Amino acid sequence: MERLPPWCILLMCLAVATADPLPQYYNAIFSFGDSFSDTGNFVIINSGKLPNMPKFPPPYARCSNGRLVIDFLAEALGLPLLPPSANKGTNFSQGANFAVMGATALDLKFFRDNNVWSIPPFNTSMNCQLEWFQEVKQTICSSPQECKEYFGKALFVFGEFGGNDYSFAWKADWTNEQVKGMVPKVVASMIGGIEAVLDEGARHVVVPGNLPAGCIPITLTVYATEDASEYDPRTGCLKRFNSVALYHNALLRIELDRLQRRRPESRIIYADYYTPYIHFARTPHLYGYKRGALRVCCGGGGPYNYNMSASCGLPGATVCEDPDAHVSWDGVHLTEAPYRFIANTWLKGPYAHPPLASIIRDDMVY
Repeated sequence: MERLPPWCILLMCLAVATADPLPQYYNAIFSFGDSFSDTGNFVIINSGKLPNMPKFPPPYARCSNGRLVIDFLAEALGLPLLPPSANKGTNFSQGANFAVMGATALDLKFFRDNNVWSIPPFNTSMNCQLEWFQEVKQTICSSPQECKEYFGKALFVFGEFGGNDYSFAWKADWTNEQVKGMVPKVVASMIGGIEAVLDEGARHVVVPGNLPAGCIPITLTVYATEDASEYDPRTGCLKRFNSVALYHNALLRIELDRLQRRRPESRIIYADYYTPYIHFARTPHLYGYKRGALRVCCGGGGPYNYNMSASCGLPGATVCEDPDAHVSWDGVHLTEAPYRFIANTWLKGPYAHPPLASIIRDDMVY
């Protein structure tokens, strides 16, 4: 029998492990982003405004069958699950989540100025979330010095951002080259947002990159083609969409390195969504995903079990018996099992640079 290399054994252990608790270090977590970390803001903001609002599972409205990466990070760091910032009157002393489903790094004006009308008319962009942060800030600290000290002991998670920006452009029939032209603008916007929280006193900031958009069932369904050369034979993913994510992540890492050099008092962590998802797609059996990475758990038929007219939570959709056997929950987002795995790899490596646990350890020793 062929022996597995050590890295395979490590990854399989991580796939079934829970996010082990770390020493109590942070006083709070503040999270910005889109649906991959939204814990209820979209539902609260749009309650009563949208017809056929899909039902989301408790404890808040999440785009998954359970917890997200941000939830597992909070649990591992000994903090409560983050309340959505739109839930006014909440005690945010241990953190708040500003992330919203559909949020973009660029403002709504950019898309309107460039005739991208596929974007919903919601003001939930990164800059909007930073404004909400200022509102929450007023409820938890009362002077500039007190606020800087408080945020210096908190963890900030800034993203995932960018995926929606590119998705809305693709929906508007932009070419891949046009979408790639957006990447420097998106990354520059993110860097500006990260600098804004550093100016508030943040010291530790986790910055997730983009997922491989070409592996996501909604992309594979909407942009399906009979041209086999468009697909990666190792994964079944659409190469042109993944190329944008790779460009985004590479440029983001370069700019984060530059920011780190400008702000040596901070620790900026690049968190990788792309690599683990690609591993799920290439070798799903190593992680316990019997249905592969490209087939949806909660959907409505078709090659990937994704149907836009019967998407998860709407009439006509069904839910699989074992969500943990799937990577994809609803055609866009992940099930709880891969979120748990990814959280572990951000905490202890190898998919965070540097891993969060090593930063905490070094800081405590220092």
